[in-house]
Amino acid sequence: MIKIIPAAQRHFQDFGWLATHWLFSFDTYYDPDNLQFGSLRVFNDDVVQAGGFPPHPHAEMEIITIVLSGEVTHSDSMGNKTIIRSGDVQRMTAGTGIRHSEFNFGDEPLHLYQIWITPDRPRQTPSYDQKTIPLASLKNRLWAVASSQDYPDAVHLNTDATIYLGDFDAGHAHEFRNQKVRRLFVYLTSGQLEINGTLLGAGDQARMEGESLLKTKAQEACRFIVIDIP
Repeated sequence: MIKIIPAAQRHFQDFGWLATHWLFSFDTYYDPDNLQFGSLRVFNDDVVQAGGFPPHPHAEMEIITIVLSGEVTHSDSMGNKTIIRSGDVQRMTAGTGIRHSEFNFGDEPLHLYQIWITPDRPRQTPSYDQKTIPLASLKNRLWAVASSQDYPDAVHLNTDATIYLGDFDAGHAHEFRNQKVRRLFVYLTSGQLEINGTLLGAGDQARMEGESLLKTKAQEACRFIVIDIP
């Protein structure tokens, strides 16, 4: 089963300093039919102007940040003080509890994805990981950037999931085989991508269950993300 959700159906909020699309119920947006997809609880597509999020708490969540453009300055109660730039992936295991802040102190808008995945084990020790993606590796393939499995150049997830990024040239086709008992979430950043015979445009998403094969073909140059979850 494949459920396609067009870009126009995403929930949009504009706070001036933050323009965001919330793909699942989040903050003031609540839809009982759109709380999560498997263990995928949050997917926010954020564009942040100068400013950001002051210190705030998290617990019992695996939090992944993927920066598409710009940079975010991060600080947390574990003592980490880092800058996450375009091409970087960050993972925080909130576990028993953390506090952190995120600010755009740069000269350009910050575009990022923030993804929350429900952990499969409670009360984990909070931890942090950050890596730079070898961007050339994304060309015409799916490249794991965060995973509970041992993929090179991927940040380690402390829950059962893998996040892939792809950057396809027009006409490129690729097949991804998956177990039917798992779910796949696909979100298109730019361009046009055909998945299992259905065309997706920028901002469209697909939620797949019970499918053992993801067949993709770029109808035009495109960038996208695939999340493999239980």
